[in-house]
Amino acid sequence: MELKHIDIAKLAVSAVNMRGKGKADLSNILPSVRARGVLVPLIVRVNGSPDTYEIVAGKRRYQAALAVAEESGEADPLPCAVIEAGDDAAALEASLIENIARLDPDEMTQCETFTRLMREGRSVEELSLTFGLTALQVKRTLALGNLLPRIRNLYRSGKIDTVTVRHLTLASKSQQRDWLALLDDESAYVPTGSALKAWLFGGVTIPIKAALFDVESYDGGIVSDLFGEERYFADVAAFWQAQNAAIEARVEEYRDAGWRDVILLPQGEPFHGWEYERCPKRKGGKVYVVTSPRGDVTFHEGYLTSKEARKLERQGESGEATNKPSRPEVTSSQQDYIDLHRHAAVRAAMIGHPGLCLRVAVAHMIAGSPLWTIRTEPQRAADAIAESVENSPSEAQFDAERRRLLAVLGFDPDTPTITGGSDGLTSLYAKLCTLDDAIVMAILSVAMGETLDARSDLGDALGMQLGIDMAPVWQADDALLDGLRDREVIDAMLAEVAGKDIAEANTKETGKTKRQIIRDCLTGSNGRAKVEGWVPRWLRFPPGSYTQRGGVGSVSRTASAAEAMTLSTDAVDAKPAPLSQAA
Repeated sequence: MELKHIDIAKLAVSAVNMRGKGKADLSNILPSVRARGVLVPLIVRVNGSPDTYEIVAGKRRYQAALAVAEESGEADPLPCAVIEAGDDAAALEASLIENIARLDPDEMTQCETFTRLMREGRSVEELSLTFGLTALQVKRTLALGNLLPRIRNLYRSGKIDTVTVRHLTLASKSQQRDWLALLDDESAYVPTGSALKAWLFGGVTIPIKAALFDVESYDGGIVSDLFGEERYFADVAAFWQAQNAAIEARVEEYRDAGWRDVILLPQGEPFHGWEYERCPKRKGGKVYVVTSPRGDVTFHEGYLTSKEARKLERQGESGEATNKPSRPEVTSSQQDYIDLHRHAAVRAAMIGHPGLCLRVAVAHMIAGSPLWTIRTEPQRAADAIAESVENSPSEAQFDAERRRLLAVLGFDPDTPTITGGSDGLTSLYAKLCTLDDAIVMAILSVAMGETLDARSDLGDALGMQLGIDMAPVWQADDALLDGLRDREVIDAMLAEVAGKDIAEANTKETGKTKRQIIRDCLTGSNGRAKVEGWVPRWLRFPPGSYTQRGGVGSVSRTASAAEAMTLSTDAVDAKPAPLSQAA
């Protein structure tokens, strides 16, 4: 590196300067440059000819010097540190380091610069050492930098929050585009925050563009969207049967072409490029196949894991012969034969091991699989209602138990749900095998609670079977009382809470006045006697109505549940029989 003073006319901002675009904010350095000039050298490199230079770092000092030159009519040469020309990665690093030290860049600018450095050949380990970050921090930064440009700009401008943008890093590019389409549709629900993760991993709508096979020869049903141009597969199981056959055919083609191995990643597991390194077929590169629950299939040709690549390098340095690509000893059809016979033997043997089966079922409920689609109850409602539920004693009790069991499973206690929280079925199953039956049953209870439909007749049936009394776990709040609009309902509630005489005396009063009287009776305010333990008929088990008109969803659901099921209270408190041979 050479230090020299360079004429300001021979300088220009480099394209690799991370603040290269737009006009910089000079308000905090312009007074200093006016008074004392530029004291800290700019980082530059030769640009085309020895007489011109491009600024890698120091754009703000350069622009401040230009502004002073325009004011005074004189321009002094600027102090510069000249680095070697042609190394874009080194220039990017210099720009980022220099700017982090002087004026923190916004998060997305740093992400985009990291992504450019990876394209220039830097590795995760090199970025980690250069910028004093952990490998995990670098990977998180790269994941943000790989989002679609529009999503990055929305996050940069504060139009989407941190939790949402982080969940979007789990999405494929097509899922990101679908999410943006929802964002643009004013009539559509746009999942954000923790609900976004459920949307990403719980969707089963598969468009025909995801098919690897010939759609024209497909015998299953296809549904057309009458208000759009997309068509969807009506039978998900039939789709996957055809799709898996097409994937197997492609895998066989790769093997016939001499690829060392073709790896099918578990459905929904993303392919993170920074965890792999490019390796050609002739040197043992593999093909990785990525599938999503939405049917998308991507083939990544010519990669090895970073660990495999390091091992290959060490073998080359020590003169050892590298493994030559070879065909596997079984064909895909033979592999089907092996897998299905082993599968038949395993499931027959499972019949005599209920403890083991319980743990397998709980593992599937939490982690999902290609055959299990797990979705948590989103509990969507208006803000006031959502806040009321979140602050209720029942929700607090459920959340406390969930956090306890998250800790038992080794999950992050601050994750929003147990379901969907595991990195893999096998590791989760192994963990469950170390736990006794009581803990596993407790985990099952929370997982079942998270995935129980809030608007199903089964929920109403369970409430009656369990004999739930809402009075100890619920209190009237503004979310309920402010939502009362029906005059007949308000009059009936007023009579129920304040008494028939008070209700009749206030018959001609406004709904607002009547609601206030109900509120005063429930809180013991304004001279009213406090009413304890009142629960509106709608919330009880079984629920009731206040008018002959009905129309209350929980009432009709409970009637359906009672008619369809014979409920036995004997089973509610029964202890589960010991489950042997769990592990």
